[in-house]
Amino acid sequence: MSERHALTRRIRRWLVLFIVCLVLSGLTAFPLVTELRWTEDLLASSASPVPEHFPGLMEWITRVREGLDTIDREQPFMLYGTDWLAFAHLVIAVAFYGPYRDPVRNIWVIEFGMIACAGIIPLALICGPIRSIPFWWSVIDMSFGVFGVIPLLIVRRMIKRLEGLERTAAANPAGVPASA
Repeated sequence: MSERHALTRRIRRWLVLFIVCLVLSGLTAFPLVTELRWTEDLLASSASPVPEHFPGLMEWITRVREGLDTIDREQPFMLYGTDWLAFAHLVIAVAFYGPYRDPVRNIWVIEFGMIACAGIIPLALICGPIRSIPFWWSVIDMSFGVFGVIPLLIVRRMIKRLEGLERTAAANPAGVPASA
């Protein structure tokens, strides 16, 4: 297997991982009310250390669940916003099919994703306090940008290597080794 082929395969594996994470993140935004009920039940169970060791987390989950229950019961149209959030994740995941097909030509999608990951941090720091989100929860939100950018940085570096290999192959189409 050629180095170019092996590099393309590794790029594609990383992209599949990133796409799957985006899709899962998007899909989990649809059933928020049910997910929060399950989460609260799980965290409040007798086997869970959360109520005793992390009472702030338990209070926050309960507050969010109660808020979502109220919205779901009285103003269900408000949850349409999270449907759009889910849809945005799915659409962004589709955009990464471009670099999957042709990584060098579509490196801009990777760079767009890196910018989006960086944008999560100021969004959480600005909007979190405005929306009365606890700082520690904003840190969790910011971690999605930090952890999301890691595979994109790896992929970008590999694409740059692939680009160099393609340039070398184009400059030397006969595959003749350079003389010393």
